[in-house]
Amino acid sequence: MDYNITITGGAGFIGSNLCDYFLSKGCRVVCLDNFATGHRKNIEHLHDSGHFTLIEGDIRNMDDCRSAVDGADFVLHQAALGSVPRSLKDPITSNDVNVSGFLNMLTAARDAGVKRFVYAASSSTYGDSTNMPKVEHIIGKPLSPYAITKYVNELYAEIFSRTYGIETIGLRYFNVFGRRQDPNGAYAAVIPKFVMQLMKHESPVINGTGDYSRDFTYIDNVVQMNERALLADHPEAANTVYNTAFGERTTLNDLVAYLKEFLSAYDPAIANVPIIYGPERAGDIPHSLASIDKARQFLGYDPQFSMRQGLKEAVDWYWKHLK
Repeated sequence: MDYNITITGGAGFIGSNLCDYFLSKGCRVVCLDNFATGHRKNIEHLHDSGHFTLIEGDIRNMDDCRSAVDGADFVLHQAALGSVPRSLKDPITSNDVNVSGFLNMLTAARDAGVKRFVYAASSSTYGDSTNMPKVEHIIGKPLSPYAITKYVNELYAEIFSRTYGIETIGLRYFNVFGRRQDPNGAYAAVIPKFVMQLMKHESPVINGTGDYSRDFTYIDNVVQMNERALLADHPEAANTVYNTAFGERTTLNDLVAYLKEFLSAYDPAIANVPIIYGPERAGDIPHSLASIDKARQFLGYDPQFSMRQGLKEAVDWYWKHLK
């Protein structure tokens, strides 16, 4: 694979895994990151590669965006401020990064003649839609500022495709998890946060009754999806959005049970750590389940890791790296 690929947010959880993968395939990778949520340790092993370039910059700065896409064949845009609670606390910054920054990158990519712009969309776009499983053409009203920003990304991408001819593909991520996902901080994702708490024999707090469910999606499935989106040559593949998921639903109660099962293999005492139930979290949707039929049809997407398989891999990684 002989391409120049720009990966924004390349020091983050998903971005760094994408950097690893495409470098392993022989591509030249430019990583743009301001380290607001990404970590230098995620990419420090890449600096000796002759095919890796780090640009420490911000997608809110147009000059940084133009530098990052200079000579790029493709852009994988992962940079964003995630988290529904973060956006509720500070909607202005979330909008600045996720909307203005996105528009900067899209404009820079257009001007640089980038062939295809693949970007991280979000399952939060489905909002209050009760349709199950979620299909790409049926969405509801957004339930958080974060969800609004990710939907606006889709609207801008569609307009740029139609008006300027740049190919765009949005990947609506469903609760991605796996190696390098940060367990620390106020807005840590639920899986690494629970893993760290259980390893310390601390009780995880489940918001609500634990019956809320998610389509948890292992990182290797997401990497495959990005590759398929980048290379897809089906005449109807581009200029649209795809669910990026496994296509199965897991409740938070089941999630904790699985974590206890896998972690107990290392430390039997974890099986007896009690669970605490707290209030429901504002902006949360009750259930999330993706249809991946469209991605299978147009991208040839074939996820290899079920939630349980991925969770076992993730737990093993956390135990080795964070214990």
